[in-house]
Amino acid sequence: MRGRLGVVTERLIVVGGDAAGMAAASQARRRRGVDDLEIVAFERGHFTSYSACGIPYWISGLVEERDALIARDPATFRDDFAIDVRLRTEVTGIDLDRREVTARRLDDGGEVRERFDTLMYATGSVPNLPDWATGDVDGIFGIQTLDDAAGLRGWLDATPAPRRAVVVGGGYIGVEMAEALIQRGLAVTLVERGEQPMATVDEDMAGLAAEAIRGLGVEIRTGTTVSGVEQRDGRVSAVLTPAGPVPADVVVLGLGVRPNTALAAAAGFPLGPTGGVRVDRRMRVAGVPGVWAAGDCVETLHRVTGMSVHIPLGTHANKQGRVAGINIGGGYATFPGVIGTAVTKVCDLEVGRTGLRERDATAAGFEFVSVIAESTNRAGYYPGAEPMTVKLIAERPTGRLLGAQIVGRSEAAKRIDALAVALWNEMTVDEMTALDLGYAPPFAPVWDPVLIAARKAVDALGR
Repeated sequence: MRGRLGVVTERLIVVGGDAAGMAAASQARRRRGVDDLEIVAFERGHFTSYSACGIPYWISGLVEERDALIARDPATFRDDFAIDVRLRTEVTGIDLDRREVTARRLDDGGEVRERFDTLMYATGSVPNLPDWATGDVDGIFGIQTLDDAAGLRGWLDATPAPRRAVVVGGGYIGVEMAEALIQRGLAVTLVERGEQPMATVDEDMAGLAAEAIRGLGVEIRTGTTVSGVEQRDGRVSAVLTPAGPVPADVVVLGLGVRPNTALAAAAGFPLGPTGGVRVDRRMRVAGVPGVWAAGDCVETLHRVTGMSVHIPLGTHANKQGRVAGINIGGGYATFPGVIGTAVTKVCDLEVGRTGLRERDATAAGFEFVSVIAESTNRAGYYPGAEPMTVKLIAERPTGRLLGAQIVGRSEAAKRIDALAVALWNEMTVDEMTALDLGYAPPFAPVWDPVLIAARKAVDALGR
């Protein structure tokens, strides 16, 4: 394409129109003029730049409008950023030699080919689906995209409304969806093959979350694997387990995700041990000039272990996309890695984690101590004081913080941020005991739970 004065315009093709892809496109546009860089973004769904993390709250009704989850719609990208967003168009092939992508319009089946000078690969992740969930039975839903959520919402709003739900998988999305379905008035059974739901924290901490989940009225079946489904008139009627069928009018899958890299692999992109695309700190695909990747489809560095990991979170996708876009636009930026900080909520119980769990530390070869400290979120005499449990994992003998977990009520989850900052900066628990944290009775006891846990870890190290 030629811009004004006959100058050849560089063309950026973006594959994937959610967090990483559109963050990259927006940053590139801010640094490159319309006559200098043409941007075309392909998205196979109906939406761009939305909060997948908000889906459970729209399903429950806490968020009333679907569009409240959308940060920027295609019209905004077209009008404000001069980005040609093509919805319902799925890229089916990437030819690195010809510098060309092939795409299919999902609404009419038409095929298009578009050249590129620079390619941004941001395909996200795909859900782990068991064989029994890939058939023709209606009423089984993965919750990966806003399109998926719209399908589930339509099923729940139909007449007659479903009364019994089974959630398969007890990770973040499974637990949040179980709560959402309870709030919709369904009877909910959560089936988890592990010994506890919330395997993102250690079992002792997960047990506290399990109590809160049961307190919502959710039946939890642990150590259980779903082997299939029963149907009636093409609609799911039960899931099958070794202990017998569990009745269900709707089934929601929360079995985790994996990098969406089939297209990348076919094009010859290098994949790492996690199955994600291998990128450098600037988000360039290793050994493939002019090609960048970011978001759930890539693997990244864990700053504690130094190993490659795949931790699919919207926070990472937005940061990585921004880094890629700055670099595509001619600037310089790097993504320094992750430490796995995450939070969630079960009713009024908050759960936070950062860094390594005990099993992660063992697998990485660390010698460590772990301690659990019980405290309260506020001064004990102040109204609204609630118990809080903090777990720290520290390296032996250095005392370096390796990981932390918090379970408690009001003001619990965001305390993980202080621990994440300490971990990011490789602080020892000895140093953490002197942290100058805020104190007032409405917000913390005079010894904050973080400080109490750090002191306990120092004692466990024999200081």
